[in-house]
Amino acid sequence: MNDHDHDLSTWSLERLAALAEDGEWLESIRVVAQGHAYVDDQPEEVRRRWAALALSANRRMGGDALGARELHQDFTLRMWVIDTLGPHPDWSPNTLAHDTLDALTLTPTQAEALARDWRDRPIEVIRDLRRHKNLTAHLDRLLSHLGPGPTHDRLLPWTQIRRLLP
Repeated sequence: MNDHDHDLSTWSLERLAALAEDGEWLESIRVVAQGHAYVDDQPEEVRRRWAALALSANRRMGGDALGARELHQDFTLRMWVIDTLGPHPDWSPNTLAHDTLDALTLTPTQAEALARDWRDRPIEVIRDLRRHKNLTAHLDRLLSHLGPGPTHDRLLPWTQIRRLLP
């Protein structure tokens, strides 16, 4: 194997996808695939395929339950695709909105109350508040893609409350 074979950034989408199926190098595959998705001289469909591979690798890293890091990366990349390449059946703002709401374990009211004196809270509470801040980082952009309705209304308070979170 030569040096070119060790540089995953030179591999084709198909070759990286096959490696991901084996469950190896998932973080490296995610980073390389996401980088390819950002290359704006490629056709949109190719960029979507690279983004899909990045998401697949990210989700496989998280196992049965995605952690806060994987969820944040997932939401951020999906939001980027929606913003940059436009909504698409595989990249729905409504689906992202519902997935975001499903990931939040606090209500806006609870988060706001805990944030008031967060410095005096146990570290576990601070971590949870930080998790909520990260999982709502994309909401300003997402809300511009959602029409009026209950989902929009449930997400809107988070855009203000996240500013209070550590």
